[in-house]
Amino acid sequence: TMALAHELDVNVQGALSDESKGLSNGELIRDYEPLPDVKWRFGKPNYARVNKFYFENRVMKHPEGSLESVVTKIVKNWEVESHHIADPHQWKTMDITKFQAAVNGGCPANAQLMADIGPYNLLIGETADYSGKANTFEASNKNFSSSFPEGFAWEVLEVYSGPPSVTFKWRHFGKMCGTYTDKSGKEHKGNGEMLNLIGLCIAKVNAELKIESLDIYYNPTDMIKPLITNK
Repeated sequence: TMALAHELDVNVQGALSDESKGLSNGELIRDYEPLPDVKWRFGKPNYARVNKFYFENRVMKHPEGSLESVVTKIVKNWEVESHHIADPHQWKTMDITKFQAAVNGGCPANAQLMADIGPYNLLIGETADYSGKANTFEASNKNFSSSFPEGFAWEVLEVYSGPPSVTFKWRHFGKMCGTYTDKSGKEHKGNGEMLNLIGLCIAKVNAELKIESLDIYYNPTDMIKPLITNK
C-alpha cells in the first residue's frame, strides 16, 4: 500500500490529502490524521498512484462500516506510520509500550526495531534473492517502489474474528513492470505480470483499536521469486 519513494519530498509536510485518503475515488480507505507536529520521514506520503491501482485491481469491495472496512483502515493507517513516521512516539495506531511484530512464528520485533529497519526488511527477512539485513529502510523502499511503479497495493480478503484478536486473510498485489535489484546487485526487469501475495495476520488490539501485536503468516519467497527474471 506504499506511497512511491521517488514521489516524496522531505520538505513537504502536513496532513494527508483527500486523494491519499481515497475520497477522490468516493471511498475512505485510510483516515489517518497525524499529530500536528508530525515529522514525515521522507516527506508527506502521496497515495494517489497506489490508490488508483488499488481501486482498479482489488477483488473485494467491503461495505462501509463492515468489520472488513474497519480492518482495512486500521492496517492502511498502520502502514502510514510504520513506513513514513520515523519516531515511534508520534505513532497513534500502535501501543508502542507493548507492540511486537513476528513473521511465521519467528523472533518478534518491537516498535523501535521496526522503525529502524523498516517493515519490508522486517517482514521479508532473508531469502535467496533478498536480504533484509543488507538493506537500509530507505534502500528497501526505493527497491520496491522501483519494482512496482504503479504501486504495490494491499487489501483485506476476509476477516475471521473481530477484536480483540483480529484474524484476517490479506492480499498484496502489484504489476511487475519496473526493475528489481536482487541482493547481489543484479537488476531484473519486470515482465508486466501481476504479483499476488496472499497471507494471514492475527492482530491483537486494545479497546481503542490500537495494535498491540501482529503475527503475520506468509511465504516471503512468494514475493521475491517472481521478481527474479534475469537468471
